[in-house]
Amino acid sequence: MLDEWIAEACRTLGLDLDVDAKGLLDLTKTVAHNVDRPAAPLTAFLVGYAAARAGGGPEAVAEASRKAAALAEQWPQDHPAPDASS
Repeated sequence: MLDEWIAEACRTLGLDLDVDAKGLLDLTKTVAHNVDRPAAPLTAFLVGYAAARAGGGPEAVAEASRKAAALAEQWPQDHPAPDASS
């Protein structure tokens, strides 16, 4: 179902792009767990926008995803959750 949805969404949006669904889902999982759930779809949008500004294509998406994932993985160390016992 997911591949069919992506193919149809690409056709509808006029995109000719091979989507790395697993890579993007891994990215959104990392963001949801390390940052905040609502940040996941917003980050996916930002990755797409960054990739488009970098010329588009699978390589640009992969590079933007890599950068966003690295940021999300580092996020808990740089932004610890407030202590609930305080």
